[in-house]
Amino acid sequence: MASDEEAKMKERNENIETEQRSDVKIDQPGRQFYIPSQIVDEFGEKGRDHLNKPFRAQLLLALTAGSFMTFGAVFSILLAVGVEAKGIYHLLSGLGFAAGYSMVFISGSVLFTEINVLLPSYLFNKSGLMKSNIYKFWASAYIGNILGAFIVAGLIQMSGSLSDTFYPELSKYLDHKMKFMDYGIKGWFEVLVSGILANWLIGMAAFLTTAARDITGKILGTMLPVVLFVAGNFQHSAANMGYFSMGFLASDKYTWYEYILFNLVPASIGNLIGGGILVSLLFSYAYKEDIQTSLGKKKQ
Repeated sequence: MASDEEAKMKERNENIETEQRSDVKIDQPGRQFYIPSQIVDEFGEKGRDHLNKPFRAQLLLALTAGSFMTFGAVFSILLAVGVEAKGIYHLLSGLGFAAGYSMVFISGSVLFTEINVLLPSYLFNKSGLMKSNIYKFWASAYIGNILGAFIVAGLIQMSGSLSDTFYPELSKYLDHKMKFMDYGIKGWFEVLVSGILANWLIGMAAFLTTAARDITGKILGTMLPVVLFVAGNFQHSAANMGYFSMGFLASDKYTWYEYILFNLVPASIGNLIGGGILVSLLFSYAYKEDIQTSLGKKKQ
């Protein structure tokens, strides 16, 4: 009998210990990235912050972003000079341009194609919109990007730093960008569609960069979509500003109005559609309830 009592007591103690252990929370590592609804919400916050900056700050940050585009364009060419294998050529070229985008995203500079994602996210999801200066801000970002790209291109030309092998390669890049001009109206619309694809990818670069919570993740998140859009020759207006600024100063093959009318204008329209609709609107609608909850609003 004593042994039965001891066995029952032992079993009871083991059950109590098991119940106590089940109440202990397991220490799990924190998530290393933001979930999609948090990313779209962050887009809106960034769009609001950019919009609320003084005009001088908006313009200076736009100039800085345009400057980084020219540095990225030059680096993309320098890395790929003399490379014959197409896959390696595109990879190196994309990695070079990713350096420019990384500087833009991490520094908080104002890039036209990034605000095509940030501002619509703010407009779609935030209450109490300040609409009065939106168009002025968009225009200042675009003009500031062009001026910044051109200023750095001029400084690079004045420095005499680039080797003679750079310029034939630059000419190949320009021909690749301007080939659509030979197809007239059809080519113009092809650039527009290509611009949609380009800003879709850059929107996803911003998406992945925002998702990351450390500097390495942000650089890698920027790199992958940028390599893809460069390899695919998708027409990204801000990127082309860098190439065209160098081309305008180094060669007379194309005129400034050909760069603008046959590439930058249709590419920019496509960029607005790609960033605003295929990234910002799409994700804002898909995660509407989660985003509203994060803003402290009641679900409908």
